[in-house]
Amino acid sequence: MTTSSASIAVTVVGGPTALLEWAGLRLLLDPTFDEPQRYGADPDDLEKTAGPAVAFEALGRIDAALVSHHHHEDNLDHAGRELSLTLPLVVTTPVGADDLAARGGSARVIGLADDESIALDDALVVGEQVAEHAAPGARLHALPAQHGPDEWAERLGPVCGFLLTAPGHPTVYVSGDNSEVAVVEAIAARYGAVDAALLFAGAARVDDIDAPLTLTAERARAAALALGARRVVGLHVDQWTHFSEGRDALEREFAGLESPAGGPLLVPTPLGVRTEVAL
Repeated sequence: MTTSSASIAVTVVGGPTALLEWAGLRLLLDPTFDEPQRYGADPDDLEKTAGPAVAFEALGRIDAALVSHHHHEDNLDHAGRELSLTLPLVVTTPVGADDLAARGGSARVIGLADDESIALDDALVVGEQVAEHAAPGARLHALPAQHGPDEWAERLGPVCGFLLTAPGHPTVYVSGDNSEVAVVEAIAARYGAVDAALLFAGAARVDDIDAPLTLTAERARAAALALGARRVVGLHVDQWTHFSEGRDALEREFAGLESPAGGPLLVPTPLGVRTEVAL
């Protein structure tokens, strides 16, 4: 973990989607850019209630999309999938990479299994457009994530989180749609503390599964403390009807928690506003 005064910047687009500026790179997390709609007529089909707070075109240069999973619309919707495949690079699960690569598009698509990593400064691996912007030694690690209780794992499909590391730059954890604190504790034991944790919260729920499918606010707090995070960015708390907790639940749970870098642990991140996160 770095203890320098370095920073990252985050622009929250809505739901899980955010533009992360880190170590010279501009990374789009779980792209969702559809306008409000319902994705089917069954009770468990998802419904989006608001469009993106920032248009894709207004985000400027994007080097890569990091997709925690490809098969749920609230993490990769129709427009998000189409736009991702125009980028220089998409990184996701192996199953997701097979599906996205088969759809065509100009993007280089890479699938990473849990605990696999790639060098983001290696043009042979990620392409010249990504490598030329990446800080020397920058790496992307795919991490385990559990999307709900064990007995539903096959139905809910594979999901991953991400860890970004580079000498002299902050270490950043992106949870993806993980619901279990034990998974985060195992990651912390393997990789150590992080500077920034981008946590997908919202306690997502569907009718026939009696358990949260992403972090509750209480679990997000426990995850942040397990990671020793210096700052926390809360994502996945708005724009979808199956999110049972909003940003307000995170704010209540994190109230009074201070960052070692000074100020509140949970960073205020207004929708559509570029927020610099001091670490």
